[in-house]
Amino acid sequence: IFPSNSGNKEITWMMLEAGAETDVVNSVGRTAAQMAAFVGQHDCVTVINNFFPRERLDYYTKPQGLDKEPKLPVKLAGPLHKIITTTNMHPVKIVLLVKENPLLAEVEALQKCYRVLDLICEKCMKQKDMNEVLAMKIHYISCIFQKCITFLKEREDKLDGFIRSLLKGREKDGFPVYQEKLIRESIRKFPYCEATLLQQLVRSIAPVEI
Repeated sequence: IFPSNSGNKEITWMMLEAGAETDVVNSVGRTAAQMAAFVGQHDCVTVINNFFPRERLDYYTKPQGLDKEPKLPVKLAGPLHKIITTTNMHPVKIVLLVKENPLLAEVEALQKCYRVLDLICEKCMKQKDMNEVLAMKIHYISCIFQKCITFLKEREDKLDGFIRSLLKGREKDGFPVYQEKLIRESIRKFPYCEATLLQQLVRSIAPVEI
């Protein structure tokens, strides 16, 4: 996967889909993402860090162990995978991706999805090659799904109301307070306190007042 150094996002993506391993290191002990970052190819780093093989999600569409039913209905795997692999992490973008798919924009569907996301997050943190970046991203999406459920249950305007809340700015300066609080809440709820990424985020956000 080291052609990512050349900056070609499409080739990088094709190699990932063909099964290239992102955690393999070269002769100086660096992964493809680390090498791409070293030479300034940040678009390729983004592609690598946001890649999530579809088969890892399809695992949950089949009953496991003593389960009689799969944790994730097959019909939800495609829409959920699209959200997991998006590189635009703005909360409004994620809510719009939910809203545009009728299969996903239902309380029961979102409940199943966020539970699967929580399992994926746990795997990312407990696997041999820990992936804190992916774990945090998956957790963040899970938090947004849970907030979607709240709006679908409690508000007549449903997800449109959620989007308006995210976009509404404070009167004096237009600052989106609700959006900021949602993002901070998702960071605070990250269940793995020992994660280096979490500690870095907390250190950078804590001194900044809303």
